[in-house]
This record gives sequence, C-alpha cells and structure tokens, in this order.
Amino acid sequence: MNAPADDNVFLGIDHPAVAAEDVEALTDWYVNTLGYERVFRHDKPVWILRAADGTLLEIMPRDDTPRPQRTTWTPGWSHIAIRVRDFDKAQRVLDEKNVQWTGEPINAIGGGRVRNFVDPDGNMLQILERPQA
Repeated sequence: MNAPADDNVFLGIDHPAVAAEDVEALTDWYVNTLGYERVFRHDKPVWILRAADGTLLEIMPRDDTPRPQRTTWTPGWSHIAIRVRDFDKAQRVLDEKNVQWTGEPINAIGGGRVRNFVDPDGNMLQILERPQA
C-alpha cells in the first residue's frame, strides 16, 4: 500500500545534470533553444537552469573520459523528455532553431506523441505531448 502523500520522504527528481564540452556554449543553447533561464552559476563552472515549469537542469564541465556510443536502449540514463503543450508548434520552433532530429514523430509509450533530437553535445532529448487527463 502506498503511503499518504504527507508521509513521502522522496519528492521527485530535482534535476538531471549533463557534463558538457563547453559549459557556456551548451548553457546558451538550452537558454536560446529551449527557453531555460539561468538561475545560478558556480565558478567551477556549473550552471543551474530552470525550465518554464520550474524543473531544473545542471550543466557542468566534462572530464576526459571518452563519450561512449549510446542508443535509446543503452543501459543507464537514456534521454530527457521535455513536455510540450503543443507538439506541432514545438516542432516548428525547433525546426527554426535548426535542431538535429534523430527520428520522425512516433506514438509515446503511455499515450501522446514524441520525437527525438540531440543537443549540440549529442545528448539525447525528446519533445513529448501527453493527452490531457
């Protein structure tokens, strides 16, 4: 049996973090392409960004470990799905920003539509529109 909401210790995901080739350039891309806002910068350099819905994203410097090849089904964290209100409009906006799509729109598991793309560092992202409940 699930505990009442007041008893939940774990609230949800605070933020994913991505290690970037160029922290400032990738931060600029998330701000200019996906509408994130800069919230906090640490001298390391690390940026904390906030999306329109209040969720956070951390962008930090990468180390010298080679980037492994990934697919959607490679073990470990796979991608970040960004919820959109209007799928067709989101596609048009991203087309205007010249994003690199990695596939065509498909039906999302659990309902709705999804389409994959990558950020300038090659990290997998999705736009996702869910039906209104």
